[in-house]
Amino acid sequence: MDAADAPGQGTVTCAAWIRRPESAHLVVLAKSGKPSSLEIFAFDSKTASLSAAPKARYEFGKGTNPVGIAVHPSGDQFVCSINTGDLKLFEVYGQEDKVKLSAKDEILLQGIVGQKKCLAFSVDGTRFASGGVDGCLRIFEWPSMRNILDEPRAHKSIQDMDFSLDSEFLASTSTDGSARIWKTSDGTPVTTLTRNSDEKIEFCRFSKDGTKPFLFCSVQRGNKPLTVVWDISTWNKIGHKRLLQKPTSIMATSLDGKYLALGSKDGDVCVVEVKKMEVRHLSKRLHLGSNISSLEFCPSERVILTTSNQWGLMATKLAVPADWKEWQIYLLLLGLFLASIVAFYIFFENSDSFWNFPLPAHHPGGGKSIFESDRVPATEPNVWGPVDL
Repeated sequence: MDAADAPGQGTVTCAAWIRRPESAHLVVLAKSGKPSSLEIFAFDSKTASLSAAPKARYEFGKGTNPVGIAVHPSGDQFVCSINTGDLKLFEVYGQEDKVKLSAKDEILLQGIVGQKKCLAFSVDGTRFASGGVDGCLRIFEWPSMRNILDEPRAHKSIQDMDFSLDSEFLASTSTDGSARIWKTSDGTPVTTLTRNSDEKIEFCRFSKDGTKPFLFCSVQRGNKPLTVVWDISTWNKIGHKRLLQKPTSIMATSLDGKYLALGSKDGDVCVVEVKKMEVRHLSKRLHLGSNISSLEFCPSERVILTTSNQWGLMATKLAVPADWKEWQIYLLLLGLFLASIVAFYIFFENSDSFWNFPLPAHHPGGGKSIFESDRVPATEPNVWGPVDL
C-alpha cells in the first residue's frame, strides 16, 4: 500500500489512471483548496507504488475547485469538471520524469446546467458523457463534441454512470434509486431497470470481459447492501449476492473484466472475481472511517487506486492470483513443443517401428530381412527372350 501526499494544502477530490505504454502509467489527482490543483504522479510497476512528489502540477484560479475527472482511453487527454459547472480539457505529454500538463484554452461545456458530478468516456473513446447534480444527462461525440443527447430531466440527481464494452449503451443511476439505459448512437432511452419498492440502485458497471453481457449494480434493499446482476440482452434481473456487507460508496471493474471492486462508506474495499462472483481480496479500513470517493483499477497491474477526503490518495496491490504475462505464455508453449519432441524421440527409439526391421542375412550384421522367404524361389523364365544383335 502506498499513500501519495502532494505538497500544498487541499482536500483530495478524486483521482484517475492515465494509461501509458510499457506499464509506465501516470495518475492524475484533483485537490480543492487554496489553491486548488491537478497533480500528476508517476507509477512504478515493479514496486506497485506512486512517486512521492508530483511530476507535474496545474493550479486553478481563485474560487475554482475540481469536482470530477475522466481520462480518454488514449491517455493523451482528460476532462475535468469544476464547481462552476464548466468542463476543461487537459493534455498530457511525456512520461516518468518528463511529464508535462497543459490546459486547453477553450471550455468544452459552459456551466449552464449546474455542477457535473459524473464524467465518462466510452471504451472506444468515441463518446463522452456528463451527468449533473441537477439530473441533466448529456452524451457527445468525441472529439467533435456534437450533441447526441441533452436530457435535463434524466434523473432527480445523477449519481453514477458507465458505458458498455461495445460503447452501444450508457447506464445511469439516480440518487432517488432509479436507473436508466440509453442508446449512445442517438440518445434514445432503452429501458428503466426494474426494482422492488424497498430497493435503491446506487452504482453501476457493465461487464468488460467480452463474454458475459451483464450489468452489475450495487443495490440497497432496506438495510442489506446487495450486488445485483442484469442481463443486458433482455434487461432482466438474473441474480444477486451480498459481497461487501456494507453500504457501497463506489464501484469499478478491471479493464479485462476479470474483477469487480466495491468501496464502502467507512473505508473498506473488496475485490470480486467475476467468473465465480466470490471475494478474492478484502482491505478492511483501508481509508479508516472515511468515505471512498473514487476507485479504479490499474490498466496493466493488479493494483487499485482509491481516494478519500481524510486519507488522500492510495495505491494498493491486490492479493489475487498473478496473471500470466505474454512472454510466460510463449515460454510455456515452447516448453510443451520441446517436450513433445523429446517424447516422440523416446517413443521412436523404443517402439517396434516398421522401419526398424532386422538386417538381411548376407549383411555383416546377420539376420534375415522381413522381405526374404524361407523357401527357395523357383527359377523364373527370361521374359525378354533371345536378343538379336
